[in-house]
Amino acid sequence: MSAIDDLPPLREVIRKHGLSARKSLGQNFLLDLNLTARIARAAAPLEDRTVIEIGPGPGGLTRALLALGTKRVIAIERDERAIPALEEISERYPGRLEIVNADAMTFDPRPLLGSDKATIVANLPYNIATPLLIGWLSVEPWPPWFDMMVLMFQREVAERIAARENDEAYGRLAVLSNWRTETKILFDISPSAFVPPPNVTSSVVRLIPHSEPEPCDRKMLERVSAAAFGQRRKMLRQSLKSLGVDPAQIASAAGIDPTRRAETIPISGFVAMARELADIQAAKTKPE
Repeated sequence: MSAIDDLPPLREVIRKHGLSARKSLGQNFLLDLNLTARIARAAAPLEDRTVIEIGPGPGGLTRALLALGTKRVIAIERDERAIPALEEISERYPGRLEIVNADAMTFDPRPLLGSDKATIVANLPYNIATPLLIGWLSVEPWPPWFDMMVLMFQREVAERIAARENDEAYGRLAVLSNWRTETKILFDISPSAFVPPPNVTSSVVRLIPHSEPEPCDRKMLERVSAAAFGQRRKMLRQSLKSLGVDPAQIASAAGIDPTRRAETIPISGFVAMARELADIQAAKTKPE
């Protein structure tokens, strides 16, 4: 019996179902059910929530979510070997666990939600963690179909998500993340907690969508931040040249000194430059 339920310990589940972690799937199983419960509690309250979980593997986080009272868990698992283990959890919590054997990179869970919003809680496979996050942050229209994300990343990626201007990790991912959500690194998890242990420390990050981010076109914001950070050691008057417009015009219209560098510009500055770029592009295409 485990610390949170009467199901077998995770090591026993892994042996029974032959769930050796596969590097090709980015698998590192978190076996400490106290830690999985801590991750689940970070998304509290859970009682009235539908949770989307990505890559549950043997089900440690799944079990924690259900044991702590989550109304419904939709577990998206690509590895067919893990499905029987998850089905055993479903039998323990009848009617509350829906298992989907699919690739999270291409599967859209929204048809399963109806009118409900979901919370995304996951120990993300490292090899797809950042593309998944960018996909969720790029959802249109906004606000999105989820009301919170509690996600585990490599510590380095977590720092890139939560960074602010003048932080060493500040870059394109931070601009997108903090424009559309409130981000916070909650706690770290040692490599020794995983099987197999990764070479890096992991961090749990909470992202709560802003209902009304500062208005601008997301694609324009991505273009400006990509140009600015593409040559992050150069001044904006140089790095923004790749946009094909006058860099000084974009920066000055946004109230920004064009001799500043990308890492010193707050989110609001990037938003203002994105709006100016959108206005310039619209003027170019406007019929005379």
